[in-house]
Amino acid sequence: MDDKLWVIELESALLDDCNVNDIYSICQGKSLPEALRPDVWQVCLDVRNKNDQMCLFNEIYDLPFQNKLREDCQTVVERIGNDDEDKVSVLSDLESILTFYCKNRNLQYESDNGWIELLLPLLALKLKRSDTYNLFESIRDTYVPKGCKPKGNVFHVFRLLILYHDPELCTMLDTKKISPDLYSQQWFQCLFASSCSLSVILAMWDLYFQHADPFLVFFLGLIILINGRDQILNMKNSSKQEIIHFLTNMPCALETDDVVDFCSLAQYYSIKTPSSFKTDFLKALYGKQSEKGVNEEPCSVSQALCLPVSVYELVENTSLEICSADAVRFFLVDCRPADQYNAGHLSTAFHLDCNLMLQEPVAFVTAVQGLLTAQRHAIEANSSAGGEHLCFMGSGRMEEDQYTHMVVASFLQKNTQYVSLLTGGYGSIHNYFGDHIGDCLEEHDPKMCLICFKNQPKEKISQQSNKRPTKTGTTTDLFAKFSSVMKLKSAEVKDKLMDIIVNPSNNTANASTMVGNSHQHTQERHVSASERNGKRYRNVAPVFSIDDENDGDYSDPLESKNPLNDDKNKMSGDDQEVVTLNNYLKSPDIINAFKCQEVHMNGCMYDSHLIITPSHLLVLRELGRGQAQIMVRRPLASIVKITAKKRHRDLITFKYGFPEGDNLLITDMDRFLIPNASEATAMVSKYIVQTLDGSKLT
Repeated sequence: MDDKLWVIELESALLDDCNVNDIYSICQGKSLPEALRPDVWQVCLDVRNKNDQMCLFNEIYDLPFQNKLREDCQTVVERIGNDDEDKVSVLSDLESILTFYCKNRNLQYESDNGWIELLLPLLALKLKRSDTYNLFESIRDTYVPKGCKPKGNVFHVFRLLILYHDPELCTMLDTKKISPDLYSQQWFQCLFASSCSLSVILAMWDLYFQHADPFLVFFLGLIILINGRDQILNMKNSSKQEIIHFLTNMPCALETDDVVDFCSLAQYYSIKTPSSFKTDFLKALYGKQSEKGVNEEPCSVSQALCLPVSVYELVENTSLEICSADAVRFFLVDCRPADQYNAGHLSTAFHLDCNLMLQEPVAFVTAVQGLLTAQRHAIEANSSAGGEHLCFMGSGRMEEDQYTHMVVASFLQKNTQYVSLLTGGYGSIHNYFGDHIGDCLEEHDPKMCLICFKNQPKEKISQQSNKRPTKTGTTTDLFAKFSSVMKLKSAEVKDKLMDIIVNPSNNTANASTMVGNSHQHTQERHVSASERNGKRYRNVAPVFSIDDENDGDYSDPLESKNPLNDDKNKMSGDDQEVVTLNNYLKSPDIINAFKCQEVHMNGCMYDSHLIITPSHLLVLRELGRGQAQIMVRRPLASIVKITAKKRHRDLITFKYGFPEGDNLLITDMDRFLIPNASEATAMVSKYIVQTLDGSKLT
């Protein structure tokens, strides 16, 4: 009965104006009923209400390569084994759609470019020719990577993924000079349609379009290789052509019953891969298929030593709690020379001086042993400072980074999994934090930091080195979340890591204690008892104000008592629970919800919902497919100020803290772009007053 219910729910959704997120929440990755597949694919590919483009086709078949196109269509149609009437219909549709596609997009057809194979499963849906064309065009633009040609960017990226997850297999293929374009070009050009049976392709595309991730094809290809790795490695004595032939035909073994597990494994490997490669390469690999002769987006991936990681992902990964055990967690290795490391570094970084590799090889080997020991114990202690994924960082300067690359290459030669390199090195971290660099790095010395010395005049460096951040300064507020994680989680790490490097065999217990203590420090320290002066809300008039930022320090105290005890006034959020958005918004405790955008400390914006309950302010960040994550859960009584920009009244900042004498101690803040900000702030204010007064609204 349950199997029938989701189909009924899907039919109902298709009658309404549903989207791909609705489809996924209903189907949950199931194969689709044959009768509903055409409608579902049109929704997932966003062509359900698209105009009839084929009406513009003049039915004139006069392309310079028309004969070649017709011959290839005839050859493929002869192989499919339909009756003569079907063959004529299929042949007509193939040639008409591809001819119009070439004319409409100013593209040139080439044999073996995968167009015919990609179109055949769509013809099996028995749709109108115009609908089939719209599906074909959308799949080409959304899911088929650009530049599927020998030595194209797509195959350089694919090789980096193989190297990241299975360096031994990648090395074997590199040794044989078998690059991915020699065996996987058809996989990417037609999404495996030329290699698998029609039933397998229909089931695979059902899941593919529901997931709405264009990069899934990379991980499907990766799973094919990893599943057959033992056979491939055993062919090391075979000829290059034999191996290529074997690799090319590996997808042919897939059966319909394998598809769900196949796609689930691909999703698993996607989760275990740094996500910034998708954002970094999205523009270069995907988008509207351009005219022939137009250059690809510039992309340096062909020169990459290993998988690159963006500074944004590294910082976010280090400062946020990771809920899933399978999610990427980095162990950062700072390979800069000692003098540069001592002039400023991330507190979670393990220092491995790249100069040791050439100058003192024995000391380098000992340092690497210490690194691996520290990494292992960090993982065992579940420390946020440690993870399986090694991210190496250089200076961002070519003269030093050539040695960093040698260090990375030495790990790859040992077939070390999960090796990546921070794009731009330390320079990118410095630029990322900008003026707030002193609050986010350990031991940052502007006089010794090469980036500061290069970019700033001496007078400014002197001023910056003498500057001390205040408790309520803008910098401290803006980077409170990051600083609390980065600067406090590993107070004892430096000395004890050195102890591990010098004598790794005798420091197992110490390393474990060190990582455990660093994790414990993160949770203990938020605002110390001494900073609160022992008051913590009791018998102190709370302060709450709504004012304009940059308007001075005016605040309007509300004379009332606070009924909340200490435990209820934690500043931190919940465990970042993932919920179904629509169901959560129906909760009876929710007074109102405002769609907004959460403005992050680095300027990034996330589609979110601001939730008001009688006692708390919550923020749900949209994850897609009807899911959302609880990012913030703040007691209303902890809000001490609500401010708005003079020139942008919808940009609202909520500041949290408590009174300290006659002043406010700000401990954290959240910023949102709320379309109906006045209504939202008025309602929040109303319930803050109710909470502080301990009375009910009438």
